[in-house]
Amino acid sequence: MPLGAHKVALFGVAGVSTGSAVLLETAVASGDASIEFTLPTAYKQVKFGFYNITPATDSQKFMFQVNASGGSGYNETTTSTVFQAYHREDDSGNALEYKTSHDQAQGTAYQKITAGTGSGADESCAGELHLFNPSSTTYVKHFLAKSNSYDTGTTSNNWSAAGYINNAASAITEISFKMESGNFDGTIKMWGIK
Repeated sequence: MPLGAHKVALFGVAGVSTGSAVLLETAVASGDASIEFTLPTAYKQVKFGFYNITPATDSQKFMFQVNASGGSGYNETTTSTVFQAYHREDDSGNALEYKTSHDQAQGTAYQKITAGTGSGADESCAGELHLFNPSSTTYVKHFLAKSNSYDTGTTSNNWSAAGYINNAASAITEISFKMESGNFDGTIKMWGIK
């Protein structure tokens, strides 16, 4: 990973360059149904970090979807794969598994990027999502998401989701984040990486 991506984790002032990464926007959700961002056109990679995301409704997954230029409805065609590693606090269970029910094969639903997250005072999820070359009008738009969540079953869930938005002809211009159901609290930051 380039040094700029590591600098993103160290510095966090909007509009200030850390070499190859620039924090562009910070959104704070407080009982919101969704958070939307307009994607920049000047970067080959856009990174989102999400912190202390807590759903109002217990055991919900955090998700994203995008709009192509001129599009609406957050329903772009996506192909993806999802893996989960988990371990329970009481050591009663652990596994690494392919989550067939959460991937998409040319689907248009919001893509799940975390396991179920608890709504308790000490429960939340955090992670990052990378979109590669979202302004391209030649290639599909690849994404990688990595997250960890604490759910109602006192379990640490590590999720890896990856795939592509199958719209080669149009730039991706907007992104929306929301819970599977209900509102949420938390912080989402957007960086442009040169």
